[in-house]
Amino acid sequence: MAVTYTIVLALKPGRAEAFLSLLTPVIDAMRAEPSFINAVLHRDPADPDRFLLYETWADATELAEVQMHRPYRAAYWQALPDLLREERDIAAWQPLRADFGRATVANR
Repeated sequence: MAVTYTIVLALKPGRAEAFLSLLTPVIDAMRAEPSFINAVLHRDPADPDRFLLYETWADATELAEVQMHRPYRAAYWQALPDLLREERDIAAWQPLRADFGRATVANR
């Protein structure tokens, strides 16, 4: 069954660029995974050190047992405790519908 995770990450002040430099290659690698559906990264306009990552995968079990342990995630996992100012807020959701328009968000 498909699963969507929302992950809120509150970083220590000034750590956003380091965080993004570690997360960007992870998301880039995730795109090549057969069970990957999508990921959207958001930044809190009121707090530039707070992010929301939204990712959807086709198979929750495969995500937990295989994808979360991919080597391309290692540097990110290792650095994350030093970047966070508080524990991540993670929630799992069952996707019911997905609609996407033609407009895109510019990568910045």
